Amino acid sequence: MNKIEAIKTERDGLTVREMIAHYATTGWEAIPEADIQRLKWCGLFLRNPTPGFFMVRVRIPGGQTTSYQLRALAEIASTYGNGVLDLTTRQQVQLRNIKIEDVPAVFAKMDGVGLTSMQTGMDNVRNVMTCAISGLNPDEVVETMALVRAINEEILGKPAYSNLPRKLNVAVTGCPHNCVHMETQDLALVPAHYDLGHDRCVGFNVLVGGKLGSGGYRIATPLDVFVNPSEALDVCRAILGIYRDHGPRESRTQARLAFLIEEWGEARFRAEVEARVGKRLASAGIDARKAGEQDHVGIFRQRQQGMNYAGLKVLVGRVKAADLVKILSLAEKYGNGEIRITPSQALIIPNISDRTVGDLADEPLLKQFAYNPSALYKGLVSCVGSDYCNLAVIESKGRAVAVAKALEGRLGASLKPITMHWSGCPASCGNHLVADVGLLGKKAKIDGKVVEAVDIYIGGRSGPDPKLALKIMEDVPCDKLPAVLEGLLPYHTREKMHRVRGGGARKVLAGKETNISPAA
Repeated sequence: MNKIEAIKTERDGLTVREMIAHYATTGWEAIPEADIQRLKWCGLFLRNPTPGFFMVRVRIPGGQTTSYQLRALAEIASTYGNGVLDLTTRQQVQLRNIKIEDVPAVFAKMDGVGLTSMQTGMDNVRNVMTCAISGLNPDEVVETMALVRAINEEILGKPAYSNLPRKLNVAVTGCPHNCVHMETQDLALVPAHYDLGHDRCVGFNVLVGGKLGSGGYRIATPLDVFVNPSEALDVCRAILGIYRDHGPRESRTQARLAFLIEEWGEARFRAEVEARVGKRLASAGIDARKAGEQDHVGIFRQRQQGMNYAGLKVLVGRVKAADLVKILSLAEKYGNGEIRITPSQALIIPNISDRTVGDLADEPLLKQFAYNPSALYKGLVSCVGSDYCNLAVIESKGRAVAVAKALEGRLGASLKPITMHWSGCPASCGNHLVADVGLLGKKAKIDGKVVEAVDIYIGGRSGPDPKLALKIMEDVPCDKLPAVLEGLLPYHTREKMHRVRGGGARKVLAGKETNISPAA
């Protein structure tokens, strides 16, 4: 039995919340190692780069929140943390530099506005994702927030789902524009329909076993199942139960749902789902997703007449509390105080009337948080990096911005729309394996010195035509990246990128730096 399974056998992770008030009086150094791990069930993470300080990961289902909730988080960051908040690629918010002594006050503040950090870490169903403009999108095939909330309510605080073999990522979307990376999820419901001749039945096709960490990108397997919205929760409940009861637990690196799918095969897994649901399920419908990807950054019409939403880019997802409060004031002035968080690290202000949308576009703050960022900044995403994360081996957010700025200066208007994602380690929190250009942090020895470096991947994607990313270079020093990428980006189009294979890309890049080795 591995260490984490032994900890869970001793006591359920959810029970540690009862100990937080005690640890707030004794201090972090008095917390036993087992409870340091269990605190992750409460969304509290002690980080080695910041000894004595915790990160709090706030659960925000579907990325839908409000100005008063985010204002509370901004106040927590200013009062108890370091004044900075990070938007994650799972549509959540992370607060940093929180002392255990202050956690009771932090949790009380969050409880007061209807927020929680429960089950955002370790072996739980993580934040349930959906399209950030669900309910607003004129192209939406089926609305999803009711289902997202139902799944969240099903699992939150329930011991039946707090001891999974490892984490389980769930996403549900009715958006046809691939704004959520569905093929990377353990369980994904994607929009689909049956054409009945006189009518169209809309619902979801079910995908299982996708992942990014634990060995790289595995494209989720179509289960050949179509569910309508009314039966979707039952099917999700069955899949969660199967994973809990039969998922592998011996090795932490081989414990994701993907490995159970590989062992059982799709036919056996589907049969078990049907047995638990208690009926035969319809075969997959017609995938309703379109080719290409949209991140909803910009100003667009809503389905509601006379209304618009504005997607504002938060560069690499990091925002100062004072700046966030200014954005929230705009949401209250021009909208109804609602805010949406996107997987591409942007904030969406919905419900802006035709009469005032022009005034919002002219607000000075939108020069910093742009609705029309440059081609490179718009698709720039980064994980937290080594300044706060135990696992990351390079500093990623600052590196990402610096490289993008250098490339903007070198290439300017010749840059085409592109997604460039940074992950500081193979856990892939930056989703680098589904980007046009993915950068995986590592340490490399160059001319006898150990430096921060990356491996370069191209052409990864999710969506109706998913592709595995291709590694084209290894051990590229971060300070050489602008010169190296300058040789690739001018020749990029998204359609060409996934077709590039070894020779062509490596010839373009290898000529830039003699110290850099193309990938084998």
